[in-house]
Amino acid sequence: MNTENHSQTAAFIWSVADLLRGDFKQSQYGRVILPFTLLRRLECVLEPTRHKVLAQAKTSADKTEAVRERLLLRAAGKDFFNASPLTLSTLSDTQTADDLMSYVQSFSQAAREIFEHFHFEDFVQQLSGANLLYQVVQRFASIDLNPARITNFGMGIIFEELIRKFAESSNETAGEHFTPRDIVHLTTSLVLTGQEHKLKPSSIVTIYDPTAGTGGFLSEGDEYIQKVSSGVTVSLHGQELNPESYAICKADMLIKGQGVDNIKLGNTLSDDQLPTLRADFMLANPPFGVEWKKVQKDVVKEHEQRGFDGRFGPGLPRVSDGSLLFLLHLVSKMQDPKQGGSRIGIILNGSPLFTGGAGSGESEIRRYLLQRDFVEAIVALPTDMFYNTGIATYIWILSNNKPVERRGKVQLINATSRYSKMRKSLGSKRQYVDEANSDAIVRAYGAFEETEESKIFPVDAFGYRRITVERPLRLNFQASPERLARLAEEKPLQKLEGGQLQALEAACGSLDAEVVYTDRAVFSKALKAALKPLRFKLRAPQLKSVMNALAERDPEAAICTEKDGNPEPDTSLRDNENVPLGESIYEYFDREVKPHVPDAWIDESKTDPLDSEVGIVGFEIPFNRHFYTFVPPRPLEEIDADLKACTDRIKAMIEELSA
Repeated sequence: MNTENHSQTAAFIWSVADLLRGDFKQSQYGRVILPFTLLRRLECVLEPTRHKVLAQAKTSADKTEAVRERLLLRAAGKDFFNASPLTLSTLSDTQTADDLMSYVQSFSQAAREIFEHFHFEDFVQQLSGANLLYQVVQRFASIDLNPARITNFGMGIIFEELIRKFAESSNETAGEHFTPRDIVHLTTSLVLTGQEHKLKPSSIVTIYDPTAGTGGFLSEGDEYIQKVSSGVTVSLHGQELNPESYAICKADMLIKGQGVDNIKLGNTLSDDQLPTLRADFMLANPPFGVEWKKVQKDVVKEHEQRGFDGRFGPGLPRVSDGSLLFLLHLVSKMQDPKQGGSRIGIILNGSPLFTGGAGSGESEIRRYLLQRDFVEAIVALPTDMFYNTGIATYIWILSNNKPVERRGKVQLINATSRYSKMRKSLGSKRQYVDEANSDAIVRAYGAFEETEESKIFPVDAFGYRRITVERPLRLNFQASPERLARLAEEKPLQKLEGGQLQALEAACGSLDAEVVYTDRAVFSKALKAALKPLRFKLRAPQLKSVMNALAERDPEAAICTEKDGNPEPDTSLRDNENVPLGESIYEYFDREVKPHVPDAWIDESKTDPLDSEVGIVGFEIPFNRHFYTFVPPRPLEEIDADLKACTDRIKAMIEELSA
């Protein structure tokens, strides 16, 4: 069954909304349609062994609950069962609600819990009260969701389409629940390609997604491994924040025969419910640019109290974007390289590449990842690839067990032109990565060669050392009327009592208004002599304020010195220089700074907290800069000709109007 047929099935299922219109709000349609779709799918999956389960239910009625459950699971041949003689098509039209809830309660516990997350019973009662329940049940009973017709992968596409329609009808963000399948496929292929040594027969492989949504990454990972290798046991693990997405993911795992206890509900950042898990492969698409204020207290506590023993030791990003927290969380789940290590594929927006200067949380996280040689490749995707945003996005591939040829290096792949246009847009998604382009991207990654689309850099190429460049303070001083007027604006002088301010102004005014002092030490002596007749003594901050009021910056004046005789820096002229990591900061300074400002110097008190060397280390990955192609401007003659043609047209239009 192709994707178009899946979309047609999803559209037919969503047409149930026509029955709900008027009695339910638009934002409630999905909360009715999704659980009923799940219920029908579970029913279709269990159909082949249904009579066997019913027969077993009769013969094991006198057994204990635990024994009975084991026998029924064996009869069903699945990890769930339903022991009710009812089906959606045989529910009574007079007591539909009671029959339906009896039917749902006859599922095994793991399946029953799925419907609880949808608050299914509440909506059943609402449908019953509106006299719509029997019609809705009959509509779903007529939909063929048999696994022979629709695979688990196809069912995933149908659920995604339904969730997207649900998100549109309730003004929610579809992208928070699932990732488009073409991006899931590409990311999974990048992470799993070349991993045949881990996928040998009889091996057990663990896949983890901390933002599981409806389970797209987990399903794709499982399907990919089953295609390329036989006899591999795949164990899927995930955690999801949204109860409805979690319920769909859990149902999908149940149908696949995966352990549903490995799928958790809750916030991954504040409440990691799989703390001991170490996974072979990790795949994730955390929400783009979402703030983490709600979990800030827990995250900061873990960062401060556990440091590198916790997940967030390297640093914390700004609270407006938690993407890098998810990346650190995944890194904490990596297996020991001696046991084969782990590989990660995570989709992020552009800000984790470059946001935050040297010493910031973001820069320190990048520093940690790059200096430990975890970052293997970053792939720039085309825009307009996601349902809820058209922004630039990137796939990061990380590993703590890189092949020898990749060690100490990072590959950047510019795949922004690798797309096909969609016939019909889905929200903001106007483009998709087709099979041919997906294969080309994976090949470029696997080849690990320098091309127009692929660049390879040593890790240190993304690092720099930020040095603080100081220049000396140079001031002139004058007791001119304009500068004397500034005395009243100085806060410390506003605290003077009675006529003290006027007396101060008069004392300063005794200095020659025409004389401009270009040496602070000389002026200081002259000022103190002028202030000597005052009947009150100025405190140090007040004397400093007098100097400030009568001073102006003057590049021709003498350098102001501190008590130790060293030049005093002028904070207004302070600047920073980013020196490429590995280059001498002094050689760089002599070459790039000194020729332009000979009186400048490096502030050697600003040292990096980790290596104690002068300058603060920073890391950024300026992806676009490395793929920038200069396009020369058009010749001036050509531009002039266009402008003349344009002005001639405007003149002609004005003449027509005035005629």
